[in-house]
Amino acid sequence: MEIQNKPIGIFDSGVGGISVLKEATKVLPNENFIYYGDSKNAPYGTRTVEEVKNLSFDVAEYLINRGVKALVVACNTATSAAISDMREKYKMPVIGIEPALKPAVSLGRKGKILIMATPMTLAEEKFYNLMKKYGTQSEIESLPCPGLVELIEKGIFTGEEINSYLNEKFSPYIDYGIAAIVLGCTHYPFIKREITKIVKDVPIIDGSLGTAKQLKMKLTELKLLNNSAGNGKIELLNSLDDSRIIEISKKLLNLDM
Repeated sequence: MEIQNKPIGIFDSGVGGISVLKEATKVLPNENFIYYGDSKNAPYGTRTVEEVKNLSFDVAEYLINRGVKALVVACNTATSAAISDMREKYKMPVIGIEPALKPAVSLGRKGKILIMATPMTLAEEKFYNLMKKYGTQSEIESLPCPGLVELIEKGIFTGEEINSYLNEKFSPYIDYGIAAIVLGCTHYPFIKREITKIVKDVPIIDGSLGTAKQLKMKLTELKLLNNSAGNGKIELLNSLDDSRIIEISKKLLNLDM
């Protein structure tokens, strides 16, 4: 098979990276994708850096053995922990994701910019450097969200349980004023509608589209674009031996966000 026709591998600690896959299929409709959700080991955000590195490399090796031409690390935690080592090891495009703080700051709105993310993402040096870069321009506050990934992994992305969780998180900031909300985990775009019910008229920003555009730019630069006619194929895989997680994955892929 010509390298241009090979699939692109996208992985996450679970089903969250499907938010990146959705954008990638819009930006690169001719490409074939293999999506791997490591739900068996989710969430990565509560693990040690070394554990996340090992899990990320295990998935990357699996996808490379499946013949992918590029890797997308569609997980903020895995990007923070492993992206540098992956780029050093693999001779192919390796695209990561990080909280989309730059577009939030560029809005110039009054109030706090809240960054929702897993505890590990917020504790990593990569995130610290991001905060340091933009912290002088805006008032930025991190909002750790332990347990939220687990709810979405169960297929709970609407209803009373999610609403109660989000109300508790955002209530201290409602009166103060929120400039923007940055979704620093690829699971969180699937609850964007629930967030808007609580925090009205506030921009909600995630890095999925930016990551998809970066992927396209890299493939174009290296002449790796698939120029075949027609839409590409999508293969959904998961480390959990459970048909329900694949059904959740399909539902999220078709969910209107």
